[in-house]
Amino acid sequence: MSNRTPIIILVRPQLGENIGKAARAMLNFGLTEMRLVAPRDGWPNPSAGPAAAGADVVLEQAQVFDTLADAAADCANIYATTVRKRGVTKPVVTPEEAAREIRAALGRSAYVFGPERSGLETDDVALARAIVTVPINPEFGSLNLAQAVILCAYEWSKGMSLAQPPAEDLLPPAPQAELEGLIAHLEAMLEPKNYFFPEHRADVNRRTLRNLLTKPAWNTLEVRTLRGVLSTLEKDRRPSE
Repeated sequence: MSNRTPIIILVRPQLGENIGKAARAMLNFGLTEMRLVAPRDGWPNPSAGPAAAGADVVLEQAQVFDTLADAAADCANIYATTVRKRGVTKPVVTPEEAAREIRAALGRSAYVFGPERSGLETDDVALARAIVTVPINPEFGSLNLAQAVILCAYEWSKGMSLAQPPAEDLLPPAPQAELEGLIAHLEAMLEPKNYFFPEHRADVNRRTLRNLLTKPAWNTLEVRTLRGVLSTLEKDRRPSE
């Protein structure tokens, strides 16, 4: 584990489900080291696994400590996540700023998250080097534990080389000849329906139709699909209809 990879410390977490969801959020962005401080329902917790949705490696390696001081004993850079300062004078940074500092820092770093119901206590925040907070709706400043973890983990991950979802191979735009075939096909269907009537508007309508069909840069598969739709529509109706 790199020294620049932050630790996630959950202080007195209450529900196993929330620990599992936090683990899931961590692993999404490449974080695997979780430390638990005095979890209310003990550890391991049977409710954590299902909520982690496959992030078992995080839960299996999670360490339990009696105090935050013990859990962060090897950390030089500790960030307390809280909406307010709680009477403690500390530098206040955004998740983006904290992530940038952690990537550049020497020594181990940790994000500290408080209990779901009450958040970090003043003594917990006092142990930190800085406070991490986000601008949030003053009339509804409630983030759940996993949301708070994912905000910090995502910002940290932006400076790392995480694998991106595989890009889908895009087909090149269809050649003009195929578009001309599509346009001619559609015009041939519209002509007997008097779409281009009155005559003095026919050229404008044809030009507008052409602009519409050439604008999206259809690929060959899309053009063929649309031609298939048109072919289906122009078939004679079944006798029962």
